[in-house]
Amino acid sequence: MEDRLNSILNDEERYEFGEAVRVTRNVRNDGTYPGKDVGELLVRRGSVGHVIEMGTFLQDQVIYTVHFLDQGKMVGCRVEELIPADAPWNPSRFEFRDKVVCSRDLGIGGEIVVGKGCEGEVLKVLRETQALQYHVRFPGRTLQVPESVLEPADPANFREPEDSHGAESV
Repeated sequence: MEDRLNSILNDEERYEFGEAVRVTRNVRNDGTYPGKDVGELLVRRGSVGHVIEMGTFLQDQVIYTVHFLDQGKMVGCRVEELIPADAPWNPSRFEFRDKVVCSRDLGIGGEIVVGKGCEGEVLKVLRETQALQYHVRFPGRTLQVPESVLEPADPANFREPEDSHGAESV
């Protein structure tokens, strides 16, 4: 089993016991966290915790158990949901699966391809760019767009992210 785990980790980031990591996505209960409803927010993106264990799920997914001391929770996180705690962190307004609308027309080669007010869904947050960008699925196409042209589809239920020093306790 350990050989299988090492081969899975060959091309991926590997975190050690006690290492401080930051979660890059909101972590919600998938049904495995006792005493919480499925879908309930467990840890907000940007929160920092410490790795306490590493294992696998379905023999091909590496799962780190991370202790978020400020929230009093230990949750399982996939490697793609974690970055080192000291890595640059650029908080985003939106995240994977958020519904958004364009605040202006978007065009390619002078042709409007997504009109102002068109609703889309965030597929990926691109934090590595100087200004935050997103891959957003709009009807009929997926575009890479800057955060500045997006607004929440449901402003009444939208919460702005916390500052860059981390997330609030939940």
